[in-house]
Amino acid sequence: MQQKITLKLLPFEAADDLIIKKYIAAAAQTKITSITGFYIQKKSIDARGKSIYVNLTITAFINEPFILPNTFIPKFKNVFDSKKSVIIIGTGPAGIFAALMLLEKGIKPILLERGKDVRARRRDLAKLNKEGYVNPESNYCFGEGGAGTYSDGKLYTRSNKRGNIDRILQLFVHFGAMPNIASDSHPHIGTNKLPQIISAMHQQIRDCGGEVLFEKKVVDFIIKKDKVESIKTLDGNLFSADAFILATGHSARDIFELLQNKKILIEAKPFALGVRIEHTQKLIDSIQYHCKLDRDIDLPASSYSLVQQVNNRGVFSFCMCPGGIIAPAATNERELVVNGWSPSKRNSPYANSGMVVQVELNDVITFLKTEGYTDLENDPLVFMKFQKLIEQKAFIAGGGNLVAPAQRMIDFVNKNESKNLPSNSYLPGLKSVKLDTVLPNFIYESLAEGFKYFGKKLKGYLTNDAVVVAVESRTSSPVRIPRNTETLQHPQLLNLYPCGEGAGYAGGIVSAAMDGERVALKISELI
Repeated sequence: MQQKITLKLLPFEAADDLIIKKYIAAAAQTKITSITGFYIQKKSIDARGKSIYVNLTITAFINEPFILPNTFIPKFKNVFDSKKSVIIIGTGPAGIFAALMLLEKGIKPILLERGKDVRARRRDLAKLNKEGYVNPESNYCFGEGGAGTYSDGKLYTRSNKRGNIDRILQLFVHFGAMPNIASDSHPHIGTNKLPQIISAMHQQIRDCGGEVLFEKKVVDFIIKKDKVESIKTLDGNLFSADAFILATGHSARDIFELLQNKKILIEAKPFALGVRIEHTQKLIDSIQYHCKLDRDIDLPASSYSLVQQVNNRGVFSFCMCPGGIIAPAATNERELVVNGWSPSKRNSPYANSGMVVQVELNDVITFLKTEGYTDLENDPLVFMKFQKLIEQKAFIAGGGNLVAPAQRMIDFVNKNESKNLPSNSYLPGLKSVKLDTVLPNFIYESLAEGFKYFGKKLKGYLTNDAVVVAVESRTSSPVRIPRNTETLQHPQLLNLYPCGEGAGYAGGIVSAAMDGERVALKISELI
């Protein structure tokens, strides 16, 4: 028979299959020889007390042959001769998973990516890190797989009502991800693993008759009455289809400007902006695990999640990267953005996280007016303009070549200049700068107070051995592209489907993937 068993084990016990079998036998009141096998359904770590435990939910096979759970096998159809096609603008998670769903429905997807394929993109990232050269079409945000390819591969989401999370995880496994992502409480693939998974997905699309085209930047929408007739790319090509999915990501500012210039409805959307903070991973481990770790113990690099209300503003951690690296994520010259990622082993000596403040419309209008901006009240690009301005200020403060302005953490709180900076993971380099000269005052003061609260919650977190790096500004889209709640179509254009993070309907790989599937399903019903 099969029996579901919940166990609470010490880390060394959870790492030993024989010990697990002994506990299963005790819980099932049977002999260990009766257990033919088991698999882990869910795994999480409980480090709240003095001792660390690993919680396991297990399906055990007792006195019957052991069979692994059924592997999810999607049923993709051959669409070479399909009479229906959908143009998908953007190859991030929303675009890719929309394409895969269209294949299941027998509809031909044609993906257009403004950037390069993974291999060519990797060379541009090397130039970005080593030389400070920004290719506006090939960087951490643009290229095969979108921002998701080089943004760590965190698969945790709270958006469990937006779609089938398990299905998304199983699809990742189908294309090469480790099976444990389906059982871990905070699943993660790793930036070093994601590119080949994304490439495998694209190859599947081609094998079934779909298309994936690179260096196809969309520069115009050809509109006839209430529909998009075709789209035009920078190289002069025109593409027509039954429907168009707009899944361009949160950094495609030219698309937002194009929509505004074409008088296609878009809306200003609040977002969060702040800094990226980096500690040593050993420090975060000692705080979270309440002990000095013996690395023979099977425990992952620890993470944290922090949130605090400061003067009625939300201050919170974002995209925490244990065993990770801070990377330059700018998409234009003379702008500076930092982001974080982790390799699959999470074995960097550093831990970094975005630490950001919620930005509201009144904040932005007040600040931009002091910078000489006018006519802001009804401007759908007002948040984008604010975001861009702060990124430019950070670039100037760093002195060029994507050198980032930075400050030790306690110095940041006390408004002291840092005489030097600690070792860190940011390859282009850091420059000691008082960050109150870079960040708007409402952002700076909220972060400083937030750091004090977080230092009380996590003893040792507030330390001058940590470095604060500016600016973390691409947390989510500063624009929302509206769509009908029932049909998911744009209210003005009946065959245009805004989708994913860039349109304001997702926040991360899994939620974007689910939104892509949702839009594709709706299209399959309507065309």
